[in-house]
Amino acid sequence: MKDYDHVVLWLDYFNKNLKRRQGRKVNRDQAVFDPTVQELAEATRAAGFQFSDQEVNNEARFPRRSFVKSGYVMVVKREGVKKSQVIDAVADKIVQKRSRQKSGKK
Repeated sequence: MKDYDHVVLWLDYFNKNLKRRQGRKVNRDQAVFDPTVQELAEATRAAGFQFSDQEVNNEARFPRRSFVKSGYVMVVKREGVKKSQVIDAVADKIVQKRSRQKSGKK
């Protein structure tokens, strides 16, 4: 049954290795190589969105690539905020975190 109270953020939305038709939703400069569910969860919390531990699934398979385990985070939907805005905010946080790790800062 479809859940209209949550937004599902799949790892494949942010994977730089994938093409748009394979499921990537952000530009390549907003994407990172092989993101993890833990990174996605941390970036989602840093972007100010709420979810519980039961709403994180690292065993799920993205429908377009059902042969590869992916994962997702379900975020509580906010009034007046589109899914694309949520995706962009989370993508920015993931890129910021990765750039800090590259430079040696935490």
